[in-house]
Amino acid sequence: MPSELTQEERSALAQSIAEFHTYQLGPGSCSSLHAQRINAPPEIVWSVVRQFDKPQTYKHFIKSCSVEEGFEMRVGCTRDVIVISGLPANTSTFEKERRVWTVVLESYVVDMPEGNSEDDTRMFADTVVKLNLQKLATVTEAMARNAAGERGGSQVT
Repeated sequence: MPSELTQEERSALAQSIAEFHTYQLGPGSCSSLHAQRINAPPEIVWSVVRQFDKPQTYKHFIKSCSVEEGFEMRVGCTRDVIVISGLPANTSTFEKERRVWTVVLESYVVDMPEGNSEDDTRMFADTVVKLNLQKLATVTEAMARNAAGERGGSQVT
């Protein structure tokens, strides 16, 4: 369970985490789950996350991205992402939470490169995922501020 979540958020998201962010790992694989609280409405966050053909909008080090045939955007949907280093991030799963802020969860399963330890692999993958979530927050919070400014309303902080 991500430490970034409050106890209330953990309770509210427990079922989704169990369903969409729990993996049966094989030998030579590891996984992790991260959360990012974003001070922007879910609609703005999802307008960026839904651009599965443009993950570089908020993801660093993207080499390729693909979805399964018949893909349909919904809670729990997945995509396969290969980062520039060649380290495969097998799934990026996003969970939408409606509140004043938006909570985005991202989990992954990666194969450990030969000669790397599980700790080294997880540390590298965690760093990339955290950078991506921070960039998603930066991009969507700016979009929310711009939208509020255009409406002449109060700004999202």
